[in-house]
Amino acid sequence: MSDMSDSRVAKITGFFLELDALKHVQRRSYVTGGDRLENSAEHSWQLAMACWSINRYFQLGLNEERLIKLALVHDLGEIDAGDTFLYSSQRSSADVAERQCVKRLAADPGNGIDDLEVIWEEQETGSSPETKLLKVADRLLPFLLNVNCQGKTWRELEVRRSQVLNAHAFIEQAFPEIHSWMLIQIDHATEQGWLINDSEE
Repeated sequence: MSDMSDSRVAKITGFFLELDALKHVQRRSYVTGGDRLENSAEHSWQLAMACWSINRYFQLGLNEERLIKLALVHDLGEIDAGDTFLYSSQRSSADVAERQCVKRLAADPGNGIDDLEVIWEEQETGSSPETKLLKVADRLLPFLLNVNCQGKTWRELEVRRSQVLNAHAFIEQAFPEIHSWMLIQIDHATEQGWLINDSEE
């Protein structure tokens, strides 16, 4: 009996170490204060908290269990694929390697989440209210960090105002109140020189 128990624990702890690799995936956003880049595990935690909080604060009535699960699996594919910057030319094909990674994790002998692939696929391609909020929050958080760090990533990578506007345009329909706030921040960032004002070129 103890051998079986030890084997099961060895498998699940091995899976936990696979998940631990997400802490090594650096994103392009700086944490508050701008002294280091955040990692994808930190982003996933903050994303889950943001979705939960937005749902409660705005009284959206969404399925919180589903919402938090979607957020927690959102970036798992980056364990193998790495983080793809929002404005990268490879952005449109990033899901291919990420999907393969999720398949690998789902097949891990220590994984006890039998619908891991299904949940990941929903956050990637779904259109449920929970998925829509997830996508809004996923864009809001790095945007917020950029504003908070005086556009440090935008300045380093010479991001243009039009790129930021285009990448966040869908939020106008999904969550107009958040989108209006973001437009004010984009104007401020442009005035400060954190974004290249290509509207004047």
